[in-house]
Amino acid sequence: MTGVESPVYEPGHGLLKGRTAVITAAAGAGIGGATARRFLEEGARVLVSDAHVRRLKEYEAELSREFPGAVTAVPCDVTDEAQVTALFEAAVREHGRLDVVVNNAGLGGTSDLVDMSDEQWSRVLDVTLNGTFRCTRAALRLLRSQGAGGVIVNNSSVVGWRAQAGQAHYAAAKAGVMALTRCAAIEAAAFGVRVNAVAPSLAMHPHLVKVTSAELLEELTAREAFGRYAEPWEVANVIVFLASGYSSYMTGEIVPVSSQHP
Repeated sequence: MTGVESPVYEPGHGLLKGRTAVITAAAGAGIGGATARRFLEEGARVLVSDAHVRRLKEYEAELSREFPGAVTAVPCDVTDEAQVTALFEAAVREHGRLDVVVNNAGLGGTSDLVDMSDEQWSRVLDVTLNGTFRCTRAALRLLRSQGAGGVIVNNSSVVGWRAQAGQAHYAAAKAGVMALTRCAAIEAAAFGVRVNAVAPSLAMHPHLVKVTSAELLEELTAREAFGRYAEPWEVANVIVFLASGYSSYMTGEIVPVSSQHP
C-alpha cells in the first residue's frame, strides 16, 4: 500500500446485533469476505455463500472459530435459479428469518469490445447483473412475506458511471445493477424494505491481482486522491452503514466508495 497513512480498522459497535444476513460471493479475501467478518463483528448472524465450495467451507471454518454459532455456509451459483431459491430457504431454516442481503457476486475481465465474444459478454452479465436480479427477487419475496422490513445492499462499481477501456461488459452490468437498485427500492418501499448499493472504485484483493495487469492497477491507483487503493474492509464499512439503522431514511441510493478524481 502507498499513501501518507494507513486506514484504521474500527472495532464493532453492535450496529447489526441480532440480525440475520445473507452475503453472496463471501469466500476469501475480497469485499464479500470482508463484509461477512464486519457483519459478525457488528453482532449479526451470517449465512455466507459462494460458488467456490472449497474456499467457502474453509472460510466458514475460519470465521466459526472466531464467532462460534454465528456462521453458516451454503454454496450457491447465482446463475442457477434453483440454487438461489435453496440459498434463501436455508437462511430461514437456519435462522428463522432474514434481515439483510448483500448481493456481492460479480464477474469481471478485460476485453476490448471489438474482440469480445458473445460468451464473454453474456457470462459477465449473467453473474453480475442477472445474479443480482435473481437474489434480489428471492430476497424481496421473502422479506415481503415476513412483513417486518429489511435491507438489501448491492455491490456495483464506479465503472457503472465512468468509462474504462476493456470493461464494456462489466460496466454495462454494473450500470444495470445501479438501475435495478433504484427500481427495486421504489417497489420495495411499499413493504418497508430498503435497497441501496455501493460503488467502489479500487479495492485490492488477490483475485483482482490475478485478472488485472500490474500496469493498469498502478494507473488506477494513481487516480485515487489518497494515492492508495481501498482495503476490502473499507468498502465493507459502508455496507455495514447501509445495512444498519444509521441509514434508515436512505433507499434507492448508489453510494460511491472512492477517492478517485478525473
